[in-house]
Amino acid sequence: MALDREQVLRSAAALLTRKSTATMDEVAKAAGISRATLHRHFAGRDALVRALEALGIEECEAALDAARLDEGPAADAVHRLVREIEPAAGLLAFLYTENQLFEGEQQNQGWTRIDERIAGLFRRGQQNGEFRIDLTPAWLTEALYGLLASAAWAVTEGRVAPKDFTHMIVELLLGGARRREES
Repeated sequence: MALDREQVLRSAAALLTRKSTATMDEVAKAAGISRATLHRHFAGRDALVRALEALGIEECEAALDAARLDEGPAADAVHRLVREIEPAAGLLAFLYTENQLFEGEQQNQGWTRIDERIAGLFRRGQQNGEFRIDLTPAWLTEALYGLLASAAWAVTEGRVAPKDFTHMIVELLLGGARRREES
């Protein structure tokens, strides 16, 4: 029987989203495979995390494409982006806590591509007069990441209803990012 690598990664992501300190034994059990089989495909936790990173980047880029960031008002594009990225939010929340992914020369360039696309959306909103110009696009991008991770954890822990995920993030982020009329 061939190992379904994507199914193993999705099982690992689901477990690590709920329990970031899960052992490789626990990951193997969650995936329905032996620890030896898991180690044949992922030499250790670092290799598994790097494979999850690649999956997370792939899912982010697919969400960015589906959100059509260049269409319509920037605020509407932010809403579409949050809605499209929601299925991957748990995995992204886990990856967000894995510091080794974001340090040194080993950083995957996929994160830079994602950062640039999201910052470009906020920059477009600033240029169109939708968003405040005193908050940098880089900061708005980081704020979005933090809200996505926080909402994913709150949903996972049952403190927030899943149906409220997109609304809560968009309203809080855009409530602070929207440009106000001068009095």
